[in-house]
Amino acid sequence: MIGEAPHAPFAHNGLLAGRVVLVAGANGALGEAASRACAAAGATVVLLGRRVPRLQRLHDALAAVGPAPAIYPLDLLGATPDDYAQLAASIGEQLGRLDGILHAAAEFQGLTPLQNTDPLEFVNALHVNVGAPFLLTRACLPLLRKAPDAAVVFVLDDPRRVGRAYWGSYGVSKFALQGLLDVFSDELEQSSVRVSGLQPGPMQTGLRAKAFMSERPGTWPPASAYADACVHLLSAAGSEHRGRVWAPAIAWPALDASAVTPASSQATPSALNLPMAPVPDAAS
Repeated sequence: MIGEAPHAPFAHNGLLAGRVVLVAGANGALGEAASRACAAAGATVVLLGRRVPRLQRLHDALAAVGPAPAIYPLDLLGATPDDYAQLAASIGEQLGRLDGILHAAAEFQGLTPLQNTDPLEFVNALHVNVGAPFLLTRACLPLLRKAPDAAVVFVLDDPRRVGRAYWGSYGVSKFALQGLLDVFSDELEQSSVRVSGLQPGPMQTGLRAKAFMSERPGTWPPASAYADACVHLLSAAGSEHRGRVWAPAIAWPALDASAVTPASSQATPSALNLPMAPVPDAAS
């Protein structure tokens, strides 16, 4: 069920104080913005991504506004179930708890007809966008169950937009991710772990730029406009969205239709001593 109620920005008033939150895809636009908001709201944030220099810069920014964060470099494409098990074990040993996961990582190569899509790219996108969230959530569930109130939040996309021509494996994976959310939510209904989804509206991100290359910058809000919604879903207040997908309304200047191109033409990082998994392209 998708709620469309307008969303007012939340003050960073300790909504996540004392909580440990893992952000998968912390290198991305929404992941980074959500990480900053979570830290400002009092959370200890574990930054999961594959670009080490960006993780380090984000780590330093978070350390200046909230509890000391941790970085855990991991390439979701090449990670194995054992890698995720090691991640969960490291969080448990070093931080003692886990209260939430935000699945903000996404793989998208651009708009392409399925007929012309490289088979390996199709499979890889499904792995990163669906397989990795499953493996990460599965590995962390024992730790999440120990928390009195834990949240798993999947970032979705509007099915009316991505379930159309040329969205390829990305579009298919977002439908599959909705299914994963539904199954996990049903199975965890009677537990302390609640599952929900966040469906942001169009955002000015690198991912969107791959699909709408001629779109004028500033047409859509930045990813940071949805950061407070991430905090809300990860906090105790997010229980109102349990088992649901939330599409918060964000105040933004009216869209100039002429600016849109149709889709058819368009502290130290080691402060917490978490071990770093091998990252093939760590320098990227």
